[in-house]
Amino acid sequence: MIPTPALIAFYLLMPALILWLCYKSTLIDKIGSVILAYVFGILLGNSGLLPEGAAGVQDELSGITVALALPLLLFSMDVPSWLHSAGKAILSMLGATVLVVFVAGLGSWLVHAHIDNAWQFGGMAIGLYTGGTPNLAAIKTALDVDSTQYIMMHTYDAVNGIIYLIFVMSFGQKVFNKVLPKYKSVLTKYSTSEASENIHSYEGIFNPRILLGLLTGLGISIVILGVSFGLSQLIPKEYSTAAIMLLITTFGISSSFIPKIRKIPMTFQFGMYIILVFSLIVGSMANLKELVNINWSMMFFVNFIVFGTMLLHAVFCKIFNIDTDTFLITSVSAVCSPPFVPVVAKALNNKEIILSGLTTGIIGYAIGNYLGVGFAYIFRAFLF
Repeated sequence: MIPTPALIAFYLLMPALILWLCYKSTLIDKIGSVILAYVFGILLGNSGLLPEGAAGVQDELSGITVALALPLLLFSMDVPSWLHSAGKAILSMLGATVLVVFVAGLGSWLVHAHIDNAWQFGGMAIGLYTGGTPNLAAIKTALDVDSTQYIMMHTYDAVNGIIYLIFVMSFGQKVFNKVLPKYKSVLTKYSTSEASENIHSYEGIFNPRILLGLLTGLGISIVILGVSFGLSQLIPKEYSTAAIMLLITTFGISSSFIPKIRKIPMTFQFGMYIILVFSLIVGSMANLKELVNINWSMMFFVNFIVFGTMLLHAVFCKIFNIDTDTFLITSVSAVCSPPFVPVVAKALNNKEIILSGLTTGIIGYAIGNYLGVGFAYIFRAFLF
């Protein structure tokens, strides 16, 4: 068993080794640092070396890392430029939401003879694929879903989520560029320094001047996290996760308007390093043993919704002339939730779309519970 302090050290230091491997090998770099982080995490999580009580450490660290990374990723954002393209991102998100409701209803009807209470799974799927896991957990409670069935859906979603992310980050952009318009940069005079910065490069990060700036940026992120958490305590607990995400994003965006903060070098790279820590943690939480006895009806149901919605969403974006990167980032923000937006933005080599992904993802957080619970009862009334 690995002692808990050693486990934390592994999470914090392993990304440095992964980045070094990507720097040294072109082949490894093509695989991608994020996918490698998931792979190493999965290997650790299923090795039997995790200490007792590791789940609690993993939950705490995964939440903290995302909360600290998001402001760092947003500090260098060019908000004035993003506003020029926000309309299509919102339209894309609206299309994805309407389509997941349709596909979840159809999927529930197709499997209702093989899965008990399929209407409940339809409702959970809508919440999960508009907002994310917090919505899934909330709808599970609201609909009184059996815990075993809930865990089964959560596990199959995790497996399909990894397949989906690998596709998006490796082939997705090339595939959909053949049918959708390519993304056109909207960088303005506010962001000429970011335009020339390679978001994959960590060269010079140990320069004392850069390190001091990054420590300052980390300090600001900690303050943002503390203030956001404090303010979230003023609202009902069921909305606290969405509130914290919204507040962190709002404060991070607001900070980008302050020139001294926006010009801190390599805050995006530092944020991505922390996202690699998050990816390691999430990977180590996957339990492959739960996949031994596969419920093929449930596996079909989850696959049908994730990839069926994706294909219909692509058709929707084709009709409305929405570009590939905007399509992919809004799809990811819905299917995988906002914390994965920066991961995919890095794989697409386009940090301009982060704001679109986070914004649409937070909207999904806000409406997911209402849609999931509401349409679950509609499915029960009209489809079964």
